[in-house]
Amino acid sequence: MLFNSLEFSFFLPLVFLIYWTIGYAKINDTLKLRVQNAFVVIASYVFYGWWDWRFLLLIAFTSFCSWGSGLLIGKSSSQSQSKTWMTANIVLNLGILAIFKYYDFFTSEFCQLFGISSDGLLIKIILPVGISFYTFQALSYSIDVYHKKIEPTKDIIAFFAFISFFPQLVAGPIERATNLLPQFLQNRKFSYD
Repeated sequence: MLFNSLEFSFFLPLVFLIYWTIGYAKINDTLKLRVQNAFVVIASYVFYGWWDWRFLLLIAFTSFCSWGSGLLIGKSSSQSQSKTWMTANIVLNLGILAIFKYYDFFTSEFCQLFGISSDGLLIKIILPVGISFYTFQALSYSIDVYHKKIEPTKDIIAFFAFISFFPQLVAGPIERATNLLPQFLQNRKFSYD
């Protein structure tokens, strides 16, 4: 789904209305926050999956690994152990990005340079929309946790909302965890201001 599509012109007002309806539900604030965040994740996954639902597994995997690495970094007993978990998450995320974004390009160029047939080597994967944005956003989280700029969150729903937040998912900006994640961890009230 694109921001300038007819589908989005129905999607955004519907998400807005449902989100704020949840915000005024007569339930306790903790549950309300979790339901709002879960709704943001669902809406963001619908938005992202509209283009190709198969890439939802990729964003979920990236999100889960980055969330888990944050917890492991936070529980590490030494600086070197923390660094190991952060490095593992960076290698995993950049490896995924490299495979989807650059593997076919470099393979075909290498084969062309040496006159080798690339028929059996190319994997011809469609590039997932916004993969760079959510990969670097996930990396910013583990780096910020490692540098103790933010505490690792135990709230997986809020973390998934942070990574997949649809208004900035495919067009940016890449948000630091220190800026956006705390907003998913506190209650929100609608204001005309």
